[in-house]
Amino acid sequence: MIYSTATIPVNPTGEPRLTRAQVWAGLELKARDARLFLPPGLCTRCDVVEESATHFVREATIGGADIREIITLEPERKVTFFQATGPREGAIVNELYEDATGALQLRFYCYLGLRDGQPNGPEEQAEQALFDSDKGYRAALLSTLKRTRDLVAEGRL
Repeated sequence: MIYSTATIPVNPTGEPRLTRAQVWAGLELKARDARLFLPPGLCTRCDVVEESATHFVREATIGGADIREIITLEPERKVTFFQATGPREGAIVNELYEDATGALQLRFYCYLGLRDGQPNGPEEQAEQALFDSDKGYRAALLSTLKRTRDLVAEGRL
């Protein structure tokens, strides 16, 4: 199994301040259309295909892989992506919370397996290493906040 986590401050020194509502708007927008937040060309399709009061389903092509995710939103708190189809199975969570000092934090964590892969095999170990690297989900959190700041500055959030 792959377990990875990363936490970053939402408002580090020197960056324009974001409110919880602004970060939430960015997270929800990213859940609905990852193309707006991922590097150009990485996500070539991202469509919400079902929606209900408790969740929505998106189908996307990310990194050349077709995936289907069931996404739940806990407003201004948490987005959970359940990997229904694609190369991975499990859950990815983006959580917005305040630490003990009251500073807003954005945390990512996941618990995943490679579908039809050997448990703890070389492919899974490589995915674990990637997720935990400087190019992994910590970088994704930083880019999400950067894109959210850009959208706020443009008046789009």
